[in-house]
Amino acid sequence: MEPKRLFDILHVGLLVLIPGFAAWLFGQPLIFPSLGPSAFVLVLEQRRESSRRVLGGHLIGTISGFVAYQALARGLALGDVSPALSFDGLRVVASGVVSIVLTTWLMLTARAYHAPACATTLIVSLGLLSGIADLMLIMAAVAGMFLTHRLILLARKNGLKP
Repeated sequence: MEPKRLFDILHVGLLVLIPGFAAWLFGQPLIFPSLGPSAFVLVLEQRRESSRRVLGGHLIGTISGFVAYQALARGLALGDVSPALSFDGLRVVASGVVSIVLTTWLMLTARAYHAPACATTLIVSLGLLSGIADLMLIMAAVAGMFLTHRLILLARKNGLKP
């Protein structure tokens, strides 16, 4: 394997390791499924607009998920809704659908295209991480991962070679 590819693989792993370690250290949900694809995009699709796309996309997804959850499914969570055809189940599903529509619309409007943010909006709108503190933790994890990425890029620019 060429050194650059190995460095990229380790770079992606480090980006997820940082919020993962913080989650373990503090016992908080600082690692969640949409961070993996975000790390992959940051490392392998290094574009100038990545801050608007990654940070903006996740912020839009977080807020959209919260709005949908509060409007449609407050107090519920996907894992707690088991009876088929229940009204509560319909509320949770509606929250997820509305959050995706709202997230897509706002990302397109803001030109903050970041597909992993659609996973973030579902995490919030389905009641998995839907409290205000959860939203702040989500954005802290995304911002921490993004900052780590920028520091790695700066180190590479200043002589750290694969």
